[in-house]
Amino acid sequence: MDFSLNEIQLMLADSIDKFLENDYDFDTRQEHAGSDRGYSTEVWQTFAELGWTAVPFSEEDGGFDGGPIDLMVVMERFGRGLVVEPYLANIVLAGGILKRAASAEQKADWLTSIIGGELQAALAFVEPQGRYDLSDITTTAAKDGDDWVLSGHKGYVLNGRNADLIVVPARTSGDRRDEDGISLFAVRADSDGLKVRDYPTVDGHQAAELELEGVSADIIGAEGEGFAALQATIDEATLAVCAEAVGIMQVMKDKTIEYSKNRVQFGVPIGSFQALQHRMVDMLTDCEQARSLLMWATMVNAAEQDDARRAISAIKYKIGTTGRRVGEEAVQLHGGMGVTWELDIAHYFKRLIAIGQIFGNADWHLDILAA
Repeated sequence: MDFSLNEIQLMLADSIDKFLENDYDFDTRQEHAGSDRGYSTEVWQTFAELGWTAVPFSEEDGGFDGGPIDLMVVMERFGRGLVVEPYLANIVLAGGILKRAASAEQKADWLTSIIGGELQAALAFVEPQGRYDLSDITTTAAKDGDDWVLSGHKGYVLNGRNADLIVVPARTSGDRRDEDGISLFAVRADSDGLKVRDYPTVDGHQAAELELEGVSADIIGAEGEGFAALQATIDEATLAVCAEAVGIMQVMKDKTIEYSKNRVQFGVPIGSFQALQHRMVDMLTDCEQARSLLMWATMVNAAEQDDARRAISAIKYKIGTTGRRVGEEAVQLHGGMGVTWELDIAHYFKRLIAIGQIFGNADWHLDILAA
């Protein structure tokens, strides 16, 4: 089996690597994360100009016709750079719904602007009672003449603070956990009846809770048939954050090994202690296993094989278990400075922990595998 990237994918990886090396160091990242918007609008425009925002979209929609492997390349590099710009929220989540379910007119109005970097978007798929069950939706949508009106509560909306357009799954028929009867809607951020409570997340990103009280919305796709697009989008996003996590794990392992070569204790580098060598070998093993599983899951999804969702649950479980272990080892082997705000290791670990919870934690995906 050929695991090598093609020429275009290698060029994509190289362009991101150069940008991170030259223009996106840790201090710059912290400055962006601490700004009013929580990211840099200039950097986001750079992403658009370099074509990174167009990667997972078809040529017909104005993209580069990239697939899961291309998205893996992007997200793994973003993990290495600890990027806070809302690529996941804009491109993978909101863009993922639009590319699967929106009409040609809606794509022209919204998706083209998202790819071009002019429009910020979000997907409000989480509800307080639903935990990780995508079909557990109590937000309702009802017809009011020719218009649709939404009422309900959404939590943990990534990029909800800055979104101009919010994609909202809501129930138009069926019972609370039915997959049938879920429809997708587009809500503009300035709509009457929409209340947004934003907050920073532990990993340096931005999220929000939404209250919808009689909010006017435009339907995306067919009424009652939105669950398939929602599930496919979340599957793609799960694979994307797993790629990001693999990039983070690689950096944490490399930085820990480098630190062990330079940190002197009892007159010798701590990397010469056999007990610590064993722990770093375990970190290396965990990283390589996660990378191998990521490659398999990505290729299975690219080939649209029947066990694609099972492969996603396998890599998400791996990230939620060994990813956490790699992070804990990196922090502990750095000693007290491993948890300080000034050292990047602590921030990599926070992002890794957040990735372990979003789109289903390890226990959730283990249950899926067992079933």
